[in-house]
Amino acid sequence: MDDEAMTGGHGAMTGGLPAGRSRGRLADEVYDTLLGQLMSLRIEPGSRVTIDVLARELGVSQTPIRDALNRMEAEGLVVRVPHAGYRIPPQITRHRFEDILEIRLLLEPAAARRSAERASPEQVAGLRRMVEEMAELERGNGLMAYGAFGLRDAAFHDLIALSAANQVIREALARLHTHVHLFRLHHDTQVTHLARAEHEQVLAAIAARDPDAAAYAMRRHILRSGERIQRYFDEVKDVDGMAVEG
Repeated sequence: MDDEAMTGGHGAMTGGLPAGRSRGRLADEVYDTLLGQLMSLRIEPGSRVTIDVLARELGVSQTPIRDALNRMEAEGLVVRVPHAGYRIPPQITRHRFEDILEIRLLLEPAAARRSAERASPEQVAGLRRMVEEMAELERGNGLMAYGAFGLRDAAFHDLIALSAANQVIREALARLHTHVHLFRLHHDTQVTHLARAEHEQVLAAIAARDPDAAAYAMRRHILRSGERIQRYFDEVKDVDGMAVEG
């Protein structure tokens, strides 16, 4: 396996993890450490990550490293590269973001509508627990809590698609890994507050078995989320423009 852990100015992780942890606990700690560095961009987009070097840097065996990276691959946080470890996905471009927004506006309101009609009581309870968990994470500090909020956000939308009982919609949305990409763009605690309030409106409509209200709340959430991210792209463009002019 390649000995290069990460390429890029801020790629390398430093410091080990505490000894005496179980395999599962160590994997969780590795995962949390990597998640925080991904969200802070200390591990740069496009950087390469290999198991053996991470094991040496964190002072643990390769097994919990592999477990953590397998979990991250399933969540779209890393991409497996045959015979070369893993790579951090590149940052989403404005064009890609706009394409994803268009697809989400087609699929997710329809999923919310069907969820209001078809979700089981257990699934509605699961959505409610996720909103409560996001409220707890919103009160947390740091990039790790912010990254965890993004993953719970993704799980919330996935459960709505699951409860809609349309596997094609669910698979299409899962392949986009939308929330992972968007939460990596910009760390803003206001985003978590606004998103959670919008989630509560979607949940209330689904729980009330109101398909029209659920579709409307989901469409409004996606549009408002899109506006928040669009402002980020505009800010980056302005900064780049000033740098060129200067």
